Amino acid sequence: MKIWLLNHYASNMYRDRAGRHYWFAIQLKERGHDVAVFCANTYLNGEYVFELKNEKYDIKEIDGIPFVFVKTITSQGNGLDRVKNMGFFYRNLFPSAKAYAKKNGKPDVIVASSVHPLTMVAGLQIAKKMRVPCVCEVRDLWPEAIFQFGKAKETSLLGKILIKGEHWIYKKADALIFTKEGDTDYLKEKRWTTNQGGDIDLSKCHYINNGVDIKDYEKRIREYVLNDNDLSDSYFIITYAGTIRPINNVGNLLDTAKLISEKDGYEDVRFLIYGDGIELPKLRERIKTEHIDNVKLKGFVERKYIPYILSRSSINLLNYSQGQYNWTRGNSSNKLFEYMASGKPIISTVHMGYSIIKRYNCGIELDEDTPEALAKQIIRFHDMSKDERDRIGRNAKEGANNFDFSVLTNKLVNVIESVI
Repeated sequence: MKIWLLNHYASNMYRDRAGRHYWFAIQLKERGHDVAVFCANTYLNGEYVFELKNEKYDIKEIDGIPFVFVKTITSQGNGLDRVKNMGFFYRNLFPSAKAYAKKNGKPDVIVASSVHPLTMVAGLQIAKKMRVPCVCEVRDLWPEAIFQFGKAKETSLLGKILIKGEHWIYKKADALIFTKEGDTDYLKEKRWTTNQGGDIDLSKCHYINNGVDIKDYEKRIREYVLNDNDLSDSYFIITYAGTIRPINNVGNLLDTAKLISEKDGYEDVRFLIYGDGIELPKLRERIKTEHIDNVKLKGFVERKYIPYILSRSSINLLNYSQGQYNWTRGNSSNKLFEYMASGKPIISTVHMGYSIIKRYNCGIELDEDTPEALAKQIIRFHDMSKDERDRIGRNAKEGANNFDFSVLTNKLVNVIESVI
């Protein structure tokens, strides 16, 4: 089959040679399919721009996969520039798709992926013009996330327009892929399903979570070793890797570290925080002024080093705020599966619906996202036998095999074949 994958932010995957649609493309190619990935010529929240030879788009190939870079503008943060960035990408997808199809033939199917809905709208409209089916992949429930973060009200005119547009996408898609197991609960809450008198048949809804390329992950552990004394075996290492922003509630880790530092017998506990974000300067200032010596802010590291870092940890942390997101429908974060693949126990500061951690008995989810609750569990893991920790870590690694991209790609192929 000739398959087009549309993802505004897949430019990051081109750079990292990793990520959902890069791995899908690699796996599909290995199965003999002809795959192209359409993405913006900018990075998410970055100044870097892929220079284009043509006015609207350009093609760059990596590992035998053509990435079609569509012209847009750079953006920082979530303000007007980001909206413009989305708008330019949407507008320029049409001539880019037309030109690519003229040269390489039209696709048999388009898989249009959010985060933002304009990519799915464009996918549906391009597919209609080319008379091919379109699968819409919903990786984040917009506009619900906008309402939760207070960017707009559901009852406002803008909110009503966004919900109407969302409903239109779900209705028009030949198939829907959700990345959280419980996302179809949202359709039921809206009473949009045919069983409730609506117009969306649940039989066209599918669940393919995020995952990890196990083979690539283990290769990176061996090949990309980070020489860092803080990763020494002499420490009991608590690792957080991810964005430093309000929803991740990383300040909670500093409070937890202070509590543990006040207890005798836990001098070997070290918190290593990898990542960048708007709250990083504030955390640096806190560590300095409050003398939090058992926390190290490592800042940004290249993605290729993350598998090695996680494999050197004692506990890997999924650190979120319970009140800033609806966790009842599950978790689709990439880091969960990278954590599992590391073979280390996981602590999540929130309870997840459809819990993967509970299903595979590979860690614990807290009832409260407080420093006291987190410190208590870190101490419990610290004090348990190595054999018990290793058993939990093995559960994590074995569970990750069910989310390997070879397995996930089989699911994607089944969805695509259902619409062709």
